[in-house]
Amino acid sequence: MLAQGDKIRVREAEEVGLLFLAWTFLRIGATAFGGFMALVSVVQTIVVDRKKWLRTEEMLDGVSLATILPGPVAINVVAYVGYKLRGGLGALVCATAVVLPSFLLLVAFTIAYLEWGEIPVVDKALMGFIPAVAAIILNAAWGMRIKALGGWLEIVLAILACFLMILVGGFYLTLGIVLGAGGIGLLAFRRASPSAQDRDSGREPLPDAPGPPGSLLSWLIPSALLTLFLGLFVIRPPGIEASPPAELFVTFSGMSLMLFGGGFVFIPLIQEIVVDGLHWVSQAEFASAIALGQITPGPILISATFIGYKVYGLLGAFLATFGIFFPPALLMVTASRALDRINHSQLIQNALRGIRAAVVGLIVAAAIVVGQSAAWDWATLVIFLSTLVGLIRFKIDVAWLIPAAGLLGVLLH
Repeated sequence: MLAQGDKIRVREAEEVGLLFLAWTFLRIGATAFGGFMALVSVVQTIVVDRKKWLRTEEMLDGVSLATILPGPVAINVVAYVGYKLRGGLGALVCATAVVLPSFLLLVAFTIAYLEWGEIPVVDKALMGFIPAVAAIILNAAWGMRIKALGGWLEIVLAILACFLMILVGGFYLTLGIVLGAGGIGLLAFRRASPSAQDRDSGREPLPDAPGPPGSLLSWLIPSALLTLFLGLFVIRPPGIEASPPAELFVTFSGMSLMLFGGGFVFIPLIQEIVVDGLHWVSQAEFASAIALGQITPGPILISATFIGYKVYGLLGAFLATFGIFFPPALLMVTASRALDRINHSQLIQNALRGIRAAVVGLIVAAAIVVGQSAAWDWATLVIFLSTLVGLIRFKIDVAWLIPAAGLLGVLLH
């Protein structure tokens, strides 16, 4: 039975209008600079602390689930909050509203880049962006090392993944590394003690929970859609190249379901496909897309907007953005009913332990590949090292470091 305070909170949540939710998350999306944890923190402050629409425990469950599912953590958390408040439509409204400001900003930045990209001063700014982006990616791998590389086997997986990506590369190798690392995790850690994350939180892994409730149709439709997205990506329909909009959506919707561990993990995968495979953008344009995505308040995956616009204008930007965010959000909403089963399954945690280790290696490889597109001289080295120092020593937000790197590029080249 609910306590009186919980009854009041539930009643207030039920009265939240969709327009009010849209306005609330639109403001969050326009101001939440600083990465996914900054956005999650703002959502926590507004939804739990101020509005009291959800309990702290519910919010923590959502963050925990978003962390182990594919896709951008922050947007998945927003979809979870919207779903808890107003069902599937609430999830769609909240996720759309929080992404919209970054989408509009990046469309404007992309138009300016494509229009003025050949101006010498812009070229010099981009010469500063590329080493800064390489430093940001490398710092992301450094930050993940503590939780991801807890033993010798994880370190070996990371090193192997890095060398394979640098020496061989390719999308199918990336997929093979992820699946192989997951399989190794299942076998190697099946008798391991609880993970460091479980020990730190004081939570012991639980056996699989009973099957979640819900009508069969409510599971079949999302499952069929998610299977379709992934299937079309792996086995591309013949002749899809003749329809750039369809190819954009199939590519980004499929890739989005293979992203585990946050936005920076996605960089090597998207790089292999859109730069080396499909040749939609050059290496320099890809680095610029990442840089421009960093100075918007949204997640790093908003960089998909740049690529979509480059391929097929405004429609392409919309399809790429929708493809990168919608399937993981749909999976998040569907999996919310199975929260205990997914969070506490030791098998899933063992597989993710291997995947996270390999992902660190993939991120290091991505930093090296991005760095190879820079014209390395003393000025490039200064920008690279300055960015690393700013990130590691002084904890400066990337929203400030990227513009500063561009300015240094203009002044030093």
